[in-house]
Amino acid sequence: MHPPPPAADAMDFSQNSLFGYMEDLQELTIIERPVRRSLKTPEEIERLTVDEDLSDIERAVYLLSAGQDIQGTSVIANLPFLMRQNPAETLRRVLPKVREVLPVAGVEMQLTAAVSFLTILQEESVSVHTYAHSFLQVILLHLEHRDAGVSNAWLETLLSVIEVLPKETLRHEILNPLVSKAQLSQTVQSRLVSCKILGKMTNKFDAHTIKREILPLVKSLCQDVEYEVRSCMCRQLENIAQGIGTELTKSVVLPELIELSRDEGSSVRLAAFETLVNLLDVFDTDDRSQTILPLVKSFCEKSFKADESILISLSFHLGKLCHGLYGIFTPDQHLRFLEFYKKLCTLGLQQENGHNENQIPPQILEQEKKYISVRKNCAYNFPAMIVFVDPKNFHMELYSTFFCLCHDPEVPVRYTIAICFYEVSKLLNSGVYLIHKELITLLQDESLEVLDALIDHLPEILELMSTGGESSVQENKLSSLPDLIPALTAAEQRAAASLKWRTHEKLLQKYACLPHIISSDQIYYRFLQRMFTIVMTNNVLPVQKAASRTLCIFLRYNRKQEQRHEVIQKLIEQLGQGKSYWNRLRFLDTCEFIIEIFSKSFFCKYFFLPAIELTHDPVANVRMKLCYLLPKVKSTLKIPADKHLLQQLEMCVRKLLCQEKDKDVLAIVKRTVLELDRMEMSMDAEQLEKEKQQSDGRPMSEKNFEKKRRDTKTPTALPKSLPISVPGPSGTSTPSTSKEIKKSKLTRSQSFNNQAFHAKYGSLDKCASKSPTVGYTPSVSGLGKTSVVSLTDDSFRTRNASSAPTAFSPAPSLPGTSRGTSNSVDPKSSASKDTQPRKATLKSRKSNP
Repeated sequence: MHPPPPAADAMDFSQNSLFGYMEDLQELTIIERPVRRSLKTPEEIERLTVDEDLSDIERAVYLLSAGQDIQGTSVIANLPFLMRQNPAETLRRVLPKVREVLPVAGVEMQLTAAVSFLTILQEESVSVHTYAHSFLQVILLHLEHRDAGVSNAWLETLLSVIEVLPKETLRHEILNPLVSKAQLSQTVQSRLVSCKILGKMTNKFDAHTIKREILPLVKSLCQDVEYEVRSCMCRQLENIAQGIGTELTKSVVLPELIELSRDEGSSVRLAAFETLVNLLDVFDTDDRSQTILPLVKSFCEKSFKADESILISLSFHLGKLCHGLYGIFTPDQHLRFLEFYKKLCTLGLQQENGHNENQIPPQILEQEKKYISVRKNCAYNFPAMIVFVDPKNFHMELYSTFFCLCHDPEVPVRYTIAICFYEVSKLLNSGVYLIHKELITLLQDESLEVLDALIDHLPEILELMSTGGESSVQENKLSSLPDLIPALTAAEQRAAASLKWRTHEKLLQKYACLPHIISSDQIYYRFLQRMFTIVMTNNVLPVQKAASRTLCIFLRYNRKQEQRHEVIQKLIEQLGQGKSYWNRLRFLDTCEFIIEIFSKSFFCKYFFLPAIELTHDPVANVRMKLCYLLPKVKSTLKIPADKHLLQQLEMCVRKLLCQEKDKDVLAIVKRTVLELDRMEMSMDAEQLEKEKQQSDGRPMSEKNFEKKRRDTKTPTALPKSLPISVPGPSGTSTPSTSKEIKKSKLTRSQSFNNQAFHAKYGSLDKCASKSPTVGYTPSVSGLGKTSVVSLTDDSFRTRNASSAPTAFSPAPSLPGTSRGTSNSVDPKSSASKDTQPRKATLKSRKSNP
């Protein structure tokens, strides 16, 4: 059989087709050309090669003298390192070469030099005097570079240098030359640089010097023929006012601002307006009411007829303006200013016609973008406007505006009002019920950006909603918000369906506040099962952990025992005993949260045994994670009430040490054992008192022993020096009586030697490949600071079962199901429940020399 012939269009070799192929080939050739040009010829490589035996200073001098531009740029970029390494030689040999190459250097080298000079200043590689002597003239020389980017870079460096230079240096090196640089005969760029330098230097001189030498230059530049210079100088008046004080500001700066606010250039008027707003706190009430308020009023009235950029600035500064002029407005002025704000909040919405953006002229699109910025700024200033009208008048004056901002068609506006929602709620206080519907609207917003902005303070907002309002009864308040739970569940599902898992994680974390907001039954039926589903099925680990922690908090505040037991059973059966190892890992995460949130007794009652049962897990990662959790698990135990659980923990650790095959898990087990050994055990005072009462019916020998043990106990954690625990690396205890010394000598052959565990890692590695023996039974128990494992080389030798002390006999197997093999209990070495704890304590006392 022959293959079928190709399709007709695949065999189209017409002239048009060939021309298309040729064009494609030409495009490929153009793409490859830069690659070919970037390759270096052998001659170029030879020129770029430098002798490796040269020192850093010699190499820098050579490259600046004979190297190419890229090499010179590299040397200048490395100049801060050379200054740190050898400042004297760098200043003597390298810096003169830098001065030589910079006047003819390209843009990249100039920018690199400006950054390096600034870095040397910030690192304080040399003294200020040396820096001014060596670097200042180079900086000043390149301030008026023909490239605007280079000039700005050198200017930024100079402004940083001005902050540290002494007054005399500033006067002679900068201020005196500035007098000529600020003249009209100089270039526009030179005068612009002079404006910024004057604004920076004002704080460095006293008022007399400023008035005599600086302010005349400032006035001259404020009246410059170029609007760019006037605007630049106007923006520096704020810094100058802070340096000259209130009196000179009122007499010199304010008249200049008034004149500039009437300038023919819109950018100059805008600069004057913003500077006036920033200086409101400097002027007294008379200046604000008689001079500034009329200017602001005139500026607002003319803003709609001017460029939209003025509206953007005006809307952004409205909050600061309202704060600065608060109490000065007459009722009529107050109303007019409020109406002006409302008009800005809806600017551009009347022109919405639903047309496709492709059909709208570009200039109209640009105008609409500016209108969106205006409405966004209005949303940003909304809390300030609530203060302006008084929260009591919110419903009458601003609620309709707030409604419009929450339903604005543009995401940036709704995003901004969502950020401000918490501030609005706080300001409204008892009137927060007025914005319940807007909260639901923003929770149901189609944009996850809006939801993300809202949930940052969602717990605080819901808390205000539940405690504020007209009624003092929480149920009545929540009944006025019937759509809250559907909105919350819908928001979570929308976040879960998106790719923005961080928003989903944050939302689940914030849901932990719900027990303080809604009832336990509502959480159980509407949220708890959803949290469990996320833990079971979600693929993002941070999201699963957030859901797990919130689930634990829901369980913590659930007071219905049936619901509690159902959730606990699900956690154990579907997570702890789940088929997926991933679910079992999440069960351990949940156990960690339960230890953090619940009481110790709760964890011991429900989760202790299911957790340590995972020592038999077939997956190494699960066993490894459990090892990390074991110290926290042990911290939940109280002695003597939890002696049986401590025995179970000992057995699990022994099995891990002796039977673990995975080397990574075994290494973590060893470290965990040492950590367990250093832990203090909690004492149950009530249980100790009960045992004391029960001991009255024992034989006299046991009573005497119990009396000695009680004398050494404290209600809390025991001191390390008391000899009541199995000996371990924490050190030995000296018996207080000669009788105890004799006992310890008699029984020393039956106890483990008191040596550090970490000195016997080699022996443990041998044990890992062997099955457990009765002779190797390290203990993690004890009443005070206990020894987890105390071993000698003899501990690994084969012993008869009868020679093992009863205090270290294996505990019975764990209740419930297990994935691994259960531990076998040697009947010869096992002890009864009543006698084993006492024997363990007795032998531990005897074994301390």
